[in-house]
Amino acid sequence: MMNKAKKPLILAVDNARMFLTTLKRILEDEPYELHCETSCDDALKYLETNHPELILLDIEMPDMDGYELARRIKGMGKGAPILFITANSDKEHADKAREAGAEGLLIKPLRRNQLMEKINEFIK
Repeated sequence: MMNKAKKPLILAVDNARMFLTTLKRILEDEPYELHCETSCDDALKYLETNHPELILLDIEMPDMDGYELARRIKGMGKGAPILFITANSDKEHADKAREAGAEGLLIKPLRRNQLMEKINEFIK
């Protein structure tokens, strides 16, 4: 049985620390726990022992792209919905995101209400 006091966990993976800081600020007064990683390898290690309810991934990162990371996360059997966060809103990115197993795409710069709407859609 889940502890009612425990906040739903969100994992955010982005190599831009500034973006993660912004994300923390947006979510600090919300009923979620945010865990941030700046590398795909660190995110995969974190996921070995943690089970977030939602995963936010940047697409363009130095060690592996977000698509590959999403495929590896799904390959680990993680059922958490994945949302990509990117500055690229073209159809090709949206199609590749879906193929990699993502449930959606958020466009940078993020608007607080847009982010909260998506999070609330996936975490009930």
